[in-house]
Amino acid sequence: MTRIAFIGGGNMARSLIGGLLKTGIAASSISVAEPRAEARQELGREFGVACYGEARLAAAEAEVVLLAVKPQVMPALRNELQEVLRQHRPLLISIAAGVRIDQLERWFGGLPIVRCMPNTPALIGAGATGLCANGRVSPPQRALAQRILDAAGITRWLEDEALMDTVTALSGSGPAYFFALVEALEDAAVAQGMPRETARALAAQTCLGAGRMLAESGEAPAELRRRVTSPNGTTQAALESFAADGLPRIVARAVAAATRRGEALAAALDDAS
Repeated sequence: MTRIAFIGGGNMARSLIGGLLKTGIAASSISVAEPRAEARQELGREFGVACYGEARLAAAEAEVVLLAVKPQVMPALRNELQEVLRQHRPLLISIAAGVRIDQLERWFGGLPIVRCMPNTPALIGAGATGLCANGRVSPPQRALAQRILDAAGITRWLEDEALMDTVTALSGSGPAYFFALVEALEDAAVAQGMPRETARALAAQTCLGAGRMLAESGEAPAELRRRVTSPNGTTQAALESFAADGLPRIVARAVAAATRRGEALAAALDDAS
């Protein structure tokens, strides 16, 4: 039985813990470090896992330590965890946005490390996670990391860590882009006279249905778009309007901006440490 310690008991950790328990992982094999007493009590009641106020106690016997904290917490966390990680040398998994593997190696030593970027749909088991690993991660550890993250959705490995900032910009931040699009569709329909509740329901279901078609059909998005678009029809009129306003360029600039911000956050951590 692999013992897994979650450092941080926030929403993402909760989604992963819940997913792991559904796959048959025993609650007794999971521990959580969470500084807030009320949150510890809630985690214990909901999942039956051992909860601690200090990270070093949760990680003491773990074979996998999953860092589910905000990036700015990392420099302080290393002081508490360095010794226990040096003694037990667990697989270290980080889901902290923008934190590079070389930074984790510098802070926590030469451990097997997997860096991950999940997204918020993981909270409902529909997440998308990019992963990359350093050279110390063995094939069984790689499979174990994937199993843990698969509990909250799909996973994809990247061999080039430099692309992790693009993962952050694509799928990490991506849900907000779709929320913004649905918000705009809703407002546009309301402006045409539709009740807001109806507009929201139709826009949200359309987004869900289109996403399922894309994920389940195996077809390229361009092909699915072509099938929906009748010559000189309503869809073509809307798509031509998107093109005239430069939608592809707008999206490309947005993803590039998010990628640059991820790089900047990592650089800021270098300066802080």
